[in-house]
Amino acid sequence: MAAERQRELEPHPHTEPHPADLGAERTPGPPEEAAPPPKPPGRAGVWDREHRALSLGLLISVGLVAFEAMGVVAIMPRIARALDGLESYGWGLSALMLAGVLGAVVAGGAGDRLGPRRPLAVALTLLAAGCVLAGAAPTWWVFVAGRFVQGLGVGAVMGLAYLVIGLAYGDHLQARMVALISSAWTLPALVGPVVAGALADRLSWRALFLLLPIPVVLAALLTLPALHGLGGGSEDEPAGTTGDAARGRGLRRLPDLALSLVLAAGTGVMIAAFEFAALVPVIVLAVLGAVVAVLAYRALTPPGTIRAGRGLPAGVAMRWLLAGAYFGADTFLPLGLTELRGLGTIEAGLGLSAGALTWVAGSTLQARWDDRHGARLRPTHAVLGSIVLCAGIVLLACAVLVETIPPLVAVLGWAIGGFGMGVAYNASSAAVLAQAPADQQGRIGAALQLSQTFAVAVLSGLGGGAVALAHAHGAGLGTALGVTFGLTALLALLAVPTALRIRTTADRAAR
Repeated sequence: MAAERQRELEPHPHTEPHPADLGAERTPGPPEEAAPPPKPPGRAGVWDREHRALSLGLLISVGLVAFEAMGVVAIMPRIARALDGLESYGWGLSALMLAGVLGAVVAGGAGDRLGPRRPLAVALTLLAAGCVLAGAAPTWWVFVAGRFVQGLGVGAVMGLAYLVIGLAYGDHLQARMVALISSAWTLPALVGPVVAGALADRLSWRALFLLLPIPVVLAALLTLPALHGLGGGSEDEPAGTTGDAARGRGLRRLPDLALSLVLAAGTGVMIAAFEFAALVPVIVLAVLGAVVAVLAYRALTPPGTIRAGRGLPAGVAMRWLLAGAYFGADTFLPLGLTELRGLGTIEAGLGLSAGALTWVAGSTLQARWDDRHGARLRPTHAVLGSIVLCAGIVLLACAVLVETIPPLVAVLGWAIGGFGMGVAYNASSAAVLAQAPADQQGRIGAALQLSQTFAVAVLSGLGGGAVALAHAHGAGLGTALGVTFGLTALLALLAVPTALRIRTTADRAAR
């Protein structure tokens, strides 16, 4: 494969730079002398002989993650009621997202050292084990523990997917592959909420979790052989170290695994603060947890990510904003439609399906624009997508919270929001991959997935905290959801100026 020939030409240093050492003004793409000769666009594709098995393996692996996500979110209100966990509703998703932080960071570093094959095998094993634990859970907190184990696998699978794209696909195919990964949500979007609702109605919600290990095994059998011999650099650096980043300051001296644990712990403290009824411990613990989490996140990502520095840092920050906006609203849409508007589980799941399907449509359209106009318009596409996403969130919120508006208008709103998310997500992801050094694709993929899982954990935790506080102080579910949807709309708006900073000085000069 082209990626193998490239690695034979490249030196294998004993230490690897951390994303924290990457400058914001790096010229996109790998060094010229290490790049394989480009193939004619008409002869190379994601389904050609060289890439077919790998593309199918990625599609199935990510599709499993998508099916689990779509199905569980749709029936989460029912699970919380059955296990008496409605007051801790946000933990049902936050546990998975917090574990996803660990999974993405560890798998990204391991993938750079060992190649993606062995880390992906471990990730799929954890995903299957977490499904069994959640499906057999006798209490809410055992269910949350199962979600945590699932999250380790989910974060690793998604982080490794970007590593594989960066290693095995040329720059002209990366936007197509990001769109293909998004398309892995198509079938789960169509059948995930419906199947999950049907299983919950006719059998039990537990059936969804206990049946998922079967396709996980199938995905492993199809995917792992296709990854044989792909990637793998020096194994001299111990697992969990940050290489040259150890010469940095402050938290950047810590190994990646320790930093990811600090990030998860800080976020967990912030979310747990909302379990208290009194406002003083809520404020103190939430602020303390947020400070710790932000400092750890800052150390795990390229310098300037927090302030959206131009180039690669802005692209990573863009992922945080988009994920927080989209998944923060998506998580609480079924709760609003079932608890406030009286819809059934299957009807509420239509909103999730609509958003996921139009996400795929938006990402596919953006990939075609990318083929036609090249990489120069990616920041513009990200701006347009963010604006459309914000409009969709506003329409969704109105349909959930205003009784005079038909509740199914929320489905239309989320279809609009999903389309904007697809365009912005695809454009910003392709821009980041193009700017990442060839020997750091795993760590940059981990930074992207880290940003996404961190954002979803924070927004689901804050939304769940708003629900808990509203319940404790008699404010009502509508007030809590209004605050949550308002915050997600704000994040979508903040993504607009951030998208403009993805373009580097070199990009502007090339124009």
